[in-house]
Amino acid sequence: MVFILADDLAIGEVGAYGQHKIKTPNIDRLAAEGVRFTQHYSGAPVCAPARCVLMTGHHSGRAEIRGNRQAALSFPEFDEGQHPISADSLTMARVFQEAGFATGAYGKWGLGPHGSTGDPHRQGFDHFFGYNCQAVAHSFYPPHLWDDGEKTIINENPIPGHARQPEGEVRMEDWIGETYAPDLMIREAVAFIERYQDQRFFLYLPFIEPHVAIHPPVERVEVFPDWWDARTYRGESAYLPHPRPRAGYAAMITDLDNHVGAVLEALEEAGILNDTLIVFSSDNGPTHPGRGDSHFHIGGADPEYFNSNLDFRGWKGSLYEGGLRVPTIVRWHGHIEPGGVTSFPSYFPDWFPTLTRAAGIENPEGLDGIDIMPVLTRAEQTPERNPMIWVYPEYGGQIAVRLGDYKVLRLEILTPADPDPWEVYHIPNDPQELVNLADEKSDLIGEAVELLRREWTESELFPMDQDKALAR
Repeated sequence: MVFILADDLAIGEVGAYGQHKIKTPNIDRLAAEGVRFTQHYSGAPVCAPARCVLMTGHHSGRAEIRGNRQAALSFPEFDEGQHPISADSLTMARVFQEAGFATGAYGKWGLGPHGSTGDPHRQGFDHFFGYNCQAVAHSFYPPHLWDDGEKTIINENPIPGHARQPEGEVRMEDWIGETYAPDLMIREAVAFIERYQDQRFFLYLPFIEPHVAIHPPVERVEVFPDWWDARTYRGESAYLPHPRPRAGYAAMITDLDNHVGAVLEALEEAGILNDTLIVFSSDNGPTHPGRGDSHFHIGGADPEYFNSNLDFRGWKGSLYEGGLRVPTIVRWHGHIEPGGVTSFPSYFPDWFPTLTRAAGIENPEGLDGIDIMPVLTRAEQTPERNPMIWVYPEYGGQIAVRLGDYKVLRLEILTPADPDPWEVYHIPNDPQELVNLADEKSDLIGEAVELLRREWTESELFPMDQDKALAR
């Protein structure tokens, strides 16, 4: 089992989904040899809660982590990392580990500092190498990474993830450190495959690309046309300045694709590619618009130039389609017909029951997702889709429910005034969510309210007034 998770990769930034400017031959190969989803959703529109939903199989109305809360707010003894999942959490990794699989994670964790209850080694992983903390991962030349519980210095002169340069020439060379962290992480991931090629393993690869800051090595940027970049990004919308932000962003996606290629090559060389179930996905949509009158989105990204969201509404941090609908591909030789496409609606809670059952492991009770393997293998009988639920207490407070072909959502729940009015969209006919059907589909709003009253548990860490949110 290999699960590859990109960071802030939009659905339109992959060749198999229509991207033309940036080439992604290795990800496209996965699509050609497997099945591509057109309606797959993350568990949340930002990093930590999306990862919690993925690892635990609980939707964000019941998941422990529902936002990007820093660990130090509750546990001042930690100087980095996000709020930890509890010792009682049951992760997909732990289930694989208890079933005899070797387990490894290489990339960005974000579910608790080392030494906390959320430490990846306490949550089912035999090995972890990479960033424990999402904030540290803002830099691709950080001071350290974590290697099986040891803080390993990789840059004596680290590059910060945030800076501004209002004046003067912006040079890529000024933001390059000694050691580029992604190169180390993919090297360690390949070593894991080589080490455990003769036994069953679960390999989780939460790569950090293309999350900003934009600062890949200079030579990887220079392969893209000079004429792409007429504007310099000076850091006005957070993260680092860059003289060629479009080319830099494309270089990050190219690096991500090369990581996928390295994994495929390692599996092929080990002779186990066709025995391996591979999932490729992303944790949420692309970064949202920038501050003030900046041409760029946060960190210098330019999603409009790359048509990153394929005209879907919303960005990272939003429960509209653009924040949640993510590129997702599954390859499993001999089980999944090559070149397949499915429009079956699915989301992150489904992976826990799907992957464990594919491995012949009995699922724990209480998971919120469904086994979607019959969809992937084109079985005669497809599973019944239970409602999909999102409860997100950041970016103003938002809730959403997918009921069949309809999505019911509400925004601005945490504002002092009343929440925004309910919205209802027929997703197959209106994927851009332009025609609000709330007036004629009030019955669906009632159904969503009743469902949320049953499924949404209150959280002291991530509070949101349920009565206010669900008022009609």
